[in-house]
Amino acid sequence: MPAPDPQPAPHAPHGPLPGGGSVRPITRWGTPVMHRPQARVTSYDEDLRALAADMVATMYAADGVGLAACQIGEDVAMFVFDCPDESGEHTVGVVCNPVLTLPEVKERRLDEGDEGCLSYPGSFVECARPDWAAVDGTGLDGEPVHFEGDGLLARCLQHETDHTMGTVFGDRLPTKARKRLQKQHDKAVDEYPADWPADA
Repeated sequence: MPAPDPQPAPHAPHGPLPGGGSVRPITRWGTPVMHRPQARVTSYDEDLRALAADMVATMYAADGVGLAACQIGEDVAMFVFDCPDESGEHTVGVVCNPVLTLPEVKERRLDEGDEGCLSYPGSFVECARPDWAAVDGTGLDGEPVHFEGDGLLARCLQHETDHTMGTVFGDRLPTKARKRLQKQHDKAVDEYPADWPADA
């Protein structure tokens, strides 16, 4: 998921996010791996850590706040994120096999803000989502992890968990909004070559 406003400079990995990874090309909507539920993580090994490090490097290179494994072509139910909440406080983490919790309907308030996707770059449209979310899963060593928050963080947790389920946010849009998204994407296509952001 891209940051809604471009950052003045690339992020640097910090907190529990693994470093030392390589920037990979981002996989685009329409690629089969983007549109099917991802394989659950069952082995917490160096290969998984190396994949997470590549995801982190790619997320920062693309100026994103979250990235799922399928977005670099890997069929693995995992995402990484570095995202601010409503107050501006950043939360960073890695979540394998995420399970999303949203407010009960009577307590649910929708955030009608804009949303974009690094796998459909250059376009943002309004996408209504609950303004609070929580995710439970496991970290890179198999330990339980829990993240929750509001604002952009809530949107990010929902967006990235969707990716692990084979859902892109365009699937949640009405036809007119998806057409607007398509027009923006097509207009910006020259800015995002096939190997972006690895070529940046």
